[in-house]
Amino acid sequence: MFRRPGGIEIKTDQQLALMREAGLVVADALAACAAACVAGATTRDLDAVAARVLTDHGAESSFLGYHGYPAVLCVSVNDEVVHGIPGDRVLRDGDLVSIDFGASVAGWHGDAAVSVAVGPVADDVAELSRTARRALWAGLAAAVADARLTDVGAAVERTVIDAGRGHGILRDYVGHGIGSRMHMEPAVANFGPPGRGPRLKPGMAIAVEPMVTLGSPDVVVHEDEWTVSTVDRSYAAHWEHTVAITPDGPWVLTSPDGGAAELAALGVASPA
Repeated sequence: MFRRPGGIEIKTDQQLALMREAGLVVADALAACAAACVAGATTRDLDAVAARVLTDHGAESSFLGYHGYPAVLCVSVNDEVVHGIPGDRVLRDGDLVSIDFGASVAGWHGDAAVSVAVGPVADDVAELSRTARRALWAGLAAAVADARLTDVGAAVERTVIDAGRGHGILRDYVGHGIGSRMHMEPAVANFGPPGRGPRLKPGMAIAVEPMVTLGSPDVVVHEDEWTVSTVDRSYAAHWEHTVAITPDGPWVLTSPDGGAAELAALGVASPA
């Protein structure tokens, strides 16, 4: 492992393999949490599900204790965008629940998020989540060797704009580099022009995470100093994956198939 100018970490193949192990733990936990995301469950129940997955895999939480964060999951409901602390809140039909989870194996991290509908949700809410997910995969597909960093955010933004729904894209919170720490250089915006910033090189890894709203992209932080909500109380969706840059295409470390199927549908090769 070494760092290029600008502080971007370059991983060895062995280090990326450990990140893949962590990524598969993340995938398992998010799948288990999504299945448990039903009316009557509490957000704390979801945290317990994720904690059991960590124990079963012998992995460590990337979130618990991070700057004092008190849980292994972030669970954000409806107008809460990110960093919601699990607690006694009871989920109800019609809720949109964003679940964010990170795990580490031998000190190497994976980080991903999904948005899950509880029962039937309003049509515009369902479309919001679909748009955010499409934007995520567009960003991942742009994470190819020798592309520029801002090509990723430009692909995310273009997808949201092309949806034609007037959705907001958060600017105060963005994606990030990841590897031997959960949050590293570079910052990965979900907006902006393409063709700028450092070139993406094999061995880099980034977390791409569109945060998209039904209304204003402006947000406020709650008194708990963690939970972030939209100022206009509009619903939000959050989707995320960790992707490694390889000579053979993007390798989505937190997707069970490495992203192969979704990337192939977008015409992008993957080493998975």
